Amino acid sequence: MPILKPAPLFVRSTVIVALAVFASGCSSTPTATPGSCESVPFAVHDPAEPVNRGIFAFNRTVDDYALAPISRGYRKLPDMVQAGVHNFVANFGEPKVFINDLLQGNGQRSVNTLGRFAINTTVGVVGLIDVSGKLGIERHESDFGQTFGVWNIAPGPIVELPLLGTANLRDATGKVVSFAVDPFGDNSDTVETLGTIKTVGGVVDGRAEALPLTDKLQTQPDYYVALRDAIAQRRADFVAQGKLGSVQDAPQCGEEGAANE
Repeated sequence: MPILKPAPLFVRSTVIVALAVFASGCSSTPTATPGSCESVPFAVHDPAEPVNRGIFAFNRTVDDYALAPISRGYRKLPDMVQAGVHNFVANFGEPKVFINDLLQGNGQRSVNTLGRFAINTTVGVVGLIDVSGKLGIERHESDFGQTFGVWNIAPGPIVELPLLGTANLRDATGKVVSFAVDPFGDNSDTVETLGTIKTVGGVVDGRAEALPLTDKLQTQPDYYVALRDAIAQRRADFVAQGKLGSVQDAPQCGEEGAANE
């Protein structure tokens, strides 16, 4: 099977700019208060709801019969195993976090991310052990959807993506850009293998982390609306934290912190 090589930097930059413009429109997300659990206001625009619900039904079937059962089994594994998977997945994603830290103009965050990746990849055995966390260099999240929000690009309408779930257009665009960006350049077989493990592990680990919230939301009269709004709230808070520029993420407050992106 042919191996796709990453596009040149100019092409990748053009893709990022083009997709950002496609999802553009000015917005102003209120800045979060440091250390606060207060949620920021958010709005949901879902003009394609009938179509989205159809795709959501497909996604839920896949989740109910495959992903959720696997994730429940994963949660029964020893805590040490789950922590190792979680740490490895997070460490492999640090280069993209670093890129977004730079795009958001957050120098301190980018330094922390680069330091974490260097330490955990070496001393932490390819990230299986969060040595940086033990040294007080805490992990934080950042992605292209958050970056576009920090740039005041509007969320746009809700889109339900097959297998990828619910997102606004801004975050969906961010996911596409994330797929196009390869920080590792010309991958070796080892890196490609680790990347595959990271993808599979990330899907299962992320779904397992969201189980408490989704189990609760499934008891609501309309699961589609409940999950859509929970994700919209979490992403609005996430963008607000990016605008705040805090070195560490805000504390996870209640079950909404586990919302699946």
